[in-house]
Amino acid sequence: MKSKKVWLITGAGRGMGVDIAKAALAAGHQVVATGRNTDKVANALGEFENLLVVKLDITSSADAAAAVKAGVERFGAINVLVNNAASFYAGYFEELTPEQIEQQLATSLLGPMNVTRAVLPVMRRQRSGQIISISSSAGLSGFEFGSAYAASKFGLEGWMQSLQAEVEPFGIDTIVVNPGFFRTELLTEESTHYAEQSIEDYAERRAQLMQFWKGYNGQQSGDPAKLAQALITISEQEKPPHRFVAGADAIGGVEQVVAVLQQQINAHRELSTSLAYGDS
Repeated sequence: MKSKKVWLITGAGRGMGVDIAKAALAAGHQVVATGRNTDKVANALGEFENLLVVKLDITSSADAAAAVKAGVERFGAINVLVNNAASFYAGYFEELTPEQIEQQLATSLLGPMNVTRAVLPVMRRQRSGQIISISSSAGLSGFEFGSAYAASKFGLEGWMQSLQAEVEPFGIDTIVVNPGFFRTELLTEESTHYAEQSIEDYAERRAQLMQFWKGYNGQQSGDPAKLAQALITISEQEKPPHRFVAGADAIGGVEQVVAVLQQQINAHRELSTSLAYGDS
């Protein structure tokens, strides 16, 4: 086995977070498993000598600082942070309220920032660490009915890529994970919230898409336990990738994004390259 590490995992009471925590424990690592409901986290994972369950609402900077402090006090370090906690606000942009969009950003963008901000001083002192943030295929390609979610994931992507350049000199790696459709609990009623407003122009398409999203829960092709094991494998690599596209469907989607971008570049290459100052 590779050297034992301390993993701090957000959203470890349900969904993919449970699988990641179980995989890390099975690999012999020490785990700080966090969630808003500690009883739920403890019940999902069971009892282990190398497990610490800590309350963490990722939208609270104070909770983030307290969780990191508790982890360091118990295990002496934080080697791997997994920003996993997530929610999904689905709906047409016009129908989503400003409050719903703010809640989406608070959970999927500002929340990971809060926890990472609390962890970075520890990793800088160690001169080592990994920050794994679970993004989505929606972090690379927006989709109808997912404007708020995609905005949060696009933001996560830009932040993580920029952060890599800032923390690499301290021996810290960032890893963005872009999963396709995995059979997690993201599409359950507890995690998915729909637009509160109704605009007649969107009514027909809204009905079709709500039927799709509600019916797709439990039908996703990806196995979250296998993804969790893949993250363990990647983390143990001497030089882990800065991006991991997870799932055959995700790879297909990303390849399409790349092809469309190349097509758009080529379509206006002559105009684009004629814009230098002083060009006639």
